[in-house]
Amino acid sequence: MKTKRMKIWTINGRRFFSNAIIFVMLLAVSCMAGFGVSYVTSAKIYNGVYYSGDETSNKVSLMINVYWGTEFLDDMLQILQDNGVKTTFFVGGTWAIKESDMLEKIYAAGHEIGNHGYYHKDQGKLSAEKNLEEISTTHKLVKGLIGVDMNLFAPPSGSYNKKTVEVANELGYKTIMWTEGKDTIDWRDKDSSLILQRATKGIKGGDLVLMHPTKATKDALNQIVKTILAQGLQVCPVSEVLGQ
Repeated sequence: MKTKRMKIWTINGRRFFSNAIIFVMLLAVSCMAGFGVSYVTSAKIYNGVYYSGDETSNKVSLMINVYWGTEFLDDMLQILQDNGVKTTFFVGGTWAIKESDMLEKIYAAGHEIGNHGYYHKDQGKLSAEKNLEEISTTHKLVKGLIGVDMNLFAPPSGSYNKKTVEVANELGYKTIMWTEGKDTIDWRDKDSSLILQRATKGIKGGDLVLMHPTKATKDALNQIVKTILAQGLQVCPVSEVLGQ
């Protein structure tokens, strides 16, 4: 009888210990949810800003930030279509007003539209009020033009502060940056081979590659996409890469 009691006590003790662990884990998750902590599988998120998507996936995105360079967009759209891929265009408000037909064309081609601020200001130097103005004005404009409620915000020049992220969150936006080492710097360096190298070297699942509609980028784009696809990766909109 003593041996039997000892076995029962040991089993119950283990059950109690397991249940206690589960309870603590559930309590921790609940507390984190209360503080607004969000989870994306294997994504890199620093201070509420996304620097990569799901690194366990085979998906990458070409983030095309648009404030100028409209003359190259038709060719870039054709290249993306010829390769059967979709991506994300982050558009500025002043550009969208002047180039509403092109905005509609990008969206009609099946690409995701993101917010890139209204005046291309240094968001990191702006107050909460001004951050709100830049993001919300562009949101309302794009909503009025193509009926899209954007939810991804790419700060111009990668500049942001705590208020930027807080305001973006309040507006239902995720703040997006490029993955380390994946800025093509095509606005400065007009060298297609260099842009190709920066976009594809060491490319891996979850990467967010930054580019703009420049002539050199347009000339490199077909090879960029083919190089990525040849490695068994997919080119997708940012939201898909984040794992949403």
